[in-house]
Amino acid sequence: MPTATWDEWFVTDEIEGTTPDSVAIWYLGCNGFVLRSAETTIYIDPYFGTGVPKYVTRMIPVPVDPEVVTECDAVLVSHEHLDHMHPPSFEPLLSDGVSVYGAAACFETPEYDGALPAEEKRHPVSPGDAFAIGDFDVHVRGANDTDAEGDVSYVVEHEAGTFFHAGDSGPAAEFHDVGEEFDIDVGALAMGTTGNIYWPAADEARPTSWYMSENEVVEVANALQLDRLLPTHYDMWKGVGADPTVLHNHAASFRYPRSIEPVEIGDRVDVDSPGIVPPHHLR
Repeated sequence: MPTATWDEWFVTDEIEGTTPDSVAIWYLGCNGFVLRSAETTIYIDPYFGTGVPKYVTRMIPVPVDPEVVTECDAVLVSHEHLDHMHPPSFEPLLSDGVSVYGAAACFETPEYDGALPAEEKRHPVSPGDAFAIGDFDVHVRGANDTDAEGDVSYVVEHEAGTFFHAGDSGPAAEFHDVGEEFDIDVGALAMGTTGNIYWPAADEARPTSWYMSENEVVEVANALQLDRLLPTHYDMWKGVGADPTVLHNHAASFRYPRSIEPVEIGDRVDVDSPGIVPPHHLR
């Protein structure tokens, strides 16, 4: 298992050392998040591996050693890709009866090598499902990741506000319905670019487009009627990185998102107030 390059402080001092007044949201890099209320902690798409060099090489630190995590009530996974569904790196989160909720493909056709979580810890979900995890209400909706065998998005509601996680989805017709159904305060959308990616099976590099372009991100933010946008995944892989600050220009003439917060790995935002919250040791 990879070792966290941030040692233990991020978990012990920041995540578990905090009792939020509302809901605190930490960005783990890639497309991973931790959502934490005063009662409940959820990890979404946590990935603590290094990629598959030289196919994809991780460009950011591993911020969490899951062995030191003591507070996790559930893991939500959007789809089966290695950097989302990777029990070899997040297995310690599943102690004490913690389960993985994910699209069926996460348990049927996962990309990683190794064993699946124990059967009693697997909870396949489909669009339209809803369940409670502590004081969070989780609603499963559709998504449109054309590279995935099966994928879902998540609306996570709390009395303090609502968070939306699209996984690696591109524009999807159902997002208009999601935007009408829910009042989303904060939404995470995957942003990338086209770059040369080495494909081991073909032993060659090919121009490859991963995640949404700037225009697509703004299109989806408007469909969802996002108040606040958190761009994700732009930071992860060598060769397909992107600059989330350019989104301000693309969004300038649109109603949504109301604000764009280009989070970096380790940043915290709160669901009920704009802006990045400084780390505990700087407050």
